[in-house]
Amino acid sequence: MTTFDDILEEAGKFGHCQKRIFALMCLVSMPWAGVYVGIVFQGFTPDHWCRDSAVVEKQQACGWSPADSRRLTAPLVNSSGLLQHSSCERYEVDWNSSALTCNTNELNFNQTPMAACDDGWEYDYEGRRSFVTEFDLVCSDSWLVDMYQATLNVGFLVGSIAIGYLADRFGRKMSFLMSNLLNGIAGMLVAVAPNYVSLLILRTFYGFGVKGGWVAGYVLLTEIVGVEYRRTVGVFYQMFFSVGILFLPLLAYFITDWRWLQVVITAPYIVFLSYYWFIPESPRWLLSQNQKPKAVKITEAMAKENKMKLSKNIESLRDDNADSTTASFMDLIRTPKMRKHTFILSFNWFTSAVVYQGLIMRLGILGGNVYVDFLISGLVEFPAALLILFTIERIGRRLPFATANFLAGASCFITAFIPE
Repeated sequence: MTTFDDILEEAGKFGHCQKRIFALMCLVSMPWAGVYVGIVFQGFTPDHWCRDSAVVEKQQACGWSPADSRRLTAPLVNSSGLLQHSSCERYEVDWNSSALTCNTNELNFNQTPMAACDDGWEYDYEGRRSFVTEFDLVCSDSWLVDMYQATLNVGFLVGSIAIGYLADRFGRKMSFLMSNLLNGIAGMLVAVAPNYVSLLILRTFYGFGVKGGWVAGYVLLTEIVGVEYRRTVGVFYQMFFSVGILFLPLLAYFITDWRWLQVVITAPYIVFLSYYWFIPESPRWLLSQNQKPKAVKITEAMAKENKMKLSKNIESLRDDNADSTTASFMDLIRTPKMRKHTFILSFNWFTSAVVYQGLIMRLGILGGNVYVDFLISGLVEFPAALLILFTIERIGRRLPFATANFLAGASCFITAFIPE
């Protein structure tokens, strides 16, 4: 009996066909960067202060500058040892009083009572409009900004599990295409969401499709290449996420409205639906489903594109895992050793995701140029990916794994002690 790996020896383990599919699938990782960390620009929180309708009228009548209006609206408060204008309180002043003049030098409200912002906020937009400014997610509602990312991660969690199951049940290609259809619909609906509640709900579905489709694409890609190429295509497939990070600040710089940025991030997923005509179903999956004629037809097409010839061995093609038992989730915790490994790797993925999001979502918090900072954060990922690619086969997985985590942890720890 001949396995699919045996046939790949004849059809080509990484020929023109696999390279073409590999190039197409790598593009899938690029818009994922916008979905995952686009909150840096879409959820940008500009400098803000309480809006007072009476002050706005007075500003127009007296010709005050925005700085004057802010000084006369927002009291000074102690923030990290520095006096700054409050973002969440305002002076409680009767601006209809005849004693108040247009001369800002004569107006002093230091002894005036303060009140909460009950008339909305004014924003120093700096040319960027975000969902934070549109839905006033500041002060007591600022925690809702993090829900934008939390709901996405809920979608990621459910999607990776559900689409993983569907990919086994209905095929890698079909799951990938249906995920991208969901991505296109949910992503565009996010762009036109009328309120924040509907935005969060749609964002969850968006995360479901994006992560599920990415996982299905990863599985499809690694199943059509030879075993020795799986590591390389897997690393490069994920590396294109970093390529997406390089493009994101450029897009955000020119597209200043968060809704239009959402449209641009989503558009590629609609284009990916055209992959129906350009990528095949996984022959390995077809063999596991006893669909040998389809698997043979696809394998022959791959060999033809690779300019290779198949022997008659393909007539005895069978599933590689036909004689093995079906794996299940319980296998991950069945034995003490597997439980230990599962816990360690799960904890590491959890920690890495939290730290990564924490670092990249707070870019620009020190007052730097968020576009440049974001670009640098993407560039530094490339050496790490290439270093892993060239070391894991030479010195194993454990040492690079431990070293990378130690350096990351030490760097974060040291950063906490760097003076402001």
